[in-house]
Amino acid sequence: MPFEAVIGLEIHAQLLTESKIFCGCRTRFGDPPNTNVCPVCLGLPGALPVLNRRVVDLAMGAALALDCTIQGISIFARKNYFYPDLPKGYQISQYEQPLATDGRVAYEVDGHVREVGIIRLHVEEDAGKSLHEGFADSDRATYIDFNRSGVPLIEIVTRPDLRSAAEAADFFSRLRAVLVAIGVNDGNMEEGSLRCDANVSVRPAGSSGLGTKTEVKNLNSFRFLQKALEYEIERQTALLEAGGAVQQETRLWDPAAARTVTMRTKEEAHDYRYFPEPDLPPLQVDQARIAAIRDALPELPETRARRLVAQYGLPMYDAGVLTQSAALADYFEAVAAASANPKAASNWVMGEVLRKLRESDTTIERVPILPPSLAGLIRLIDGGTLSVSAAKEVFEKMYGSGREAEEIVRAENLGQISDASALRDLVRGVLEQNPGPVSQVRAGKAGPLGFLVGQVMKATGGKANPRLVNELIREALETP
Repeated sequence: MPFEAVIGLEIHAQLLTESKIFCGCRTRFGDPPNTNVCPVCLGLPGALPVLNRRVVDLAMGAALALDCTIQGISIFARKNYFYPDLPKGYQISQYEQPLATDGRVAYEVDGHVREVGIIRLHVEEDAGKSLHEGFADSDRATYIDFNRSGVPLIEIVTRPDLRSAAEAADFFSRLRAVLVAIGVNDGNMEEGSLRCDANVSVRPAGSSGLGTKTEVKNLNSFRFLQKALEYEIERQTALLEAGGAVQQETRLWDPAAARTVTMRTKEEAHDYRYFPEPDLPPLQVDQARIAAIRDALPELPETRARRLVAQYGLPMYDAGVLTQSAALADYFEAVAAASANPKAASNWVMGEVLRKLRESDTTIERVPILPPSLAGLIRLIDGGTLSVSAAKEVFEKMYGSGREAEEIVRAENLGQISDASALRDLVRGVLEQNPGPVSQVRAGKAGPLGFLVGQVMKATGGKANPRLVNELIREALETP
C-alpha cells in the first residue's frame, strides 16, 4: 500500500530588535556569556516585564506579509515547564489568543501555484542556552548562558499542507526570504535566529485522515530539515508496512548518524498548564497602526519575482534566484538599468557575482564591484570590445582591485579584435593550413567548423571576436 507524508512546520524567528522583548538588555549574538542579562530576563523575584513596542510592530509586519488576520486583542500566557536554561520556570508566550491567525503563503513552482496555510503567528520570549561541550568538565557538567533569555521571537505554525521533505525545505526557504525581505529577521540559521520544528505523519495515499505524528525539533538548515523528514517518512512508512504503530513523540536529528532519535514523549498543551500572564495586560492594536505597518511593507519576494519576469523578460528561475534577498534584487535591477541588457545582467549576477560571494563568504552589500561598474563590463561585451572569456578575466581583476573595466582593458590590452579586415588574412591562413577540415565543412559537416574557429582564436590569443570569426570562415568557404 503506498503512503504519503503530511507535514506541518513550526518556525521560530528572532525579531530584529536592539533590546529584548520585556527588558532593555541587548540581543547581540556572540557577546560574552551572561553579560546581556538583568533581573527581568533572569526571572528574579519582583522583576516586572514591560513589552517592547518594536517587537509588536515587527510581529505585525510578519503577520501582514503572510496574509494573516491580526487580532485586535491578544493575550500573553505563561507556558510552564522546567528546564535549566529557563530560570523563571515558565516561558512568556501566547496561547488561546495569539497575535494573528489564518494566513497563507502562495508561490509558483514549475508553473503551478502552491499554497501553504498559516494557522497562527504568536509572540514569545526565547529561553537561554545550555552548553554541553567545549569545557574541561563537559563530561560532568552543563553550562548555561542566559544571554538569549528574553530575546523576542515569533512562532509561525503552518497547516499540514506539505507533502514531501523537498517541498517542506523549499517552503521554509521561501518563508525565510519573506522574513528577511521585510526586515523582521536576519535569516542567520547558524546563529539560531531562525529555526524550525517539523511535525510529520504518513497515511495511505489518497486518504483524508491523519496518522500519528512525530515532531522533529530544532532544525537549523534547509538541508537538515529535508534529510530529517526523508528519514522520518521512511521510518514511519516501514513501521506501518510491517504492521507496527508510530508512537507520538519528539525526536532530534542526528546529522552524524543521519537519523532521528527519540528525545521525549510528545507533550500535549495541558502539560504546560497555560494561564494568562498576570504581569502583562492584554495587547490591543488599532486599525490605524495596522494600516501604517501594512503601508510600510516592501515588495515581497514572490511579487517581485513575477515583476522581474514581466518587466525584464527573465525566466522564472532567474527571478527566483535574484529575489533570494532584497539587496540582491536591488543590485540586479541597478545593473540591468545601467547596462540596458537585463538578461546579461541576470547571468552575470547569478554566475560570477554569486560565485565570488560564496568564495569570499560575504554578502551582496559588500561586493566591491558596484552596479554601474558591472554594467560597464556588460556594455564592453555588447559593443564587441570584449569576448565573454576575456570579460571573465577582467571581472576577476575588477573584483580584486576595484578598477573599472575600461581601465583594465586599456592598460592590459585585453580588447577583442572585431576588425574584419584585420582578421581576414588570418582566417585565410588557417584555412590554407587545414585542408582536411575545410573539405569536411564544404561537404556539409558542422563539427570541423568549430575546430577552424578555435584555430583562429588560438592564433589571436583568444582576442578575436568569435562571432565575427565564424562569419568570416563561412564567407571564405563559400568563395570558390
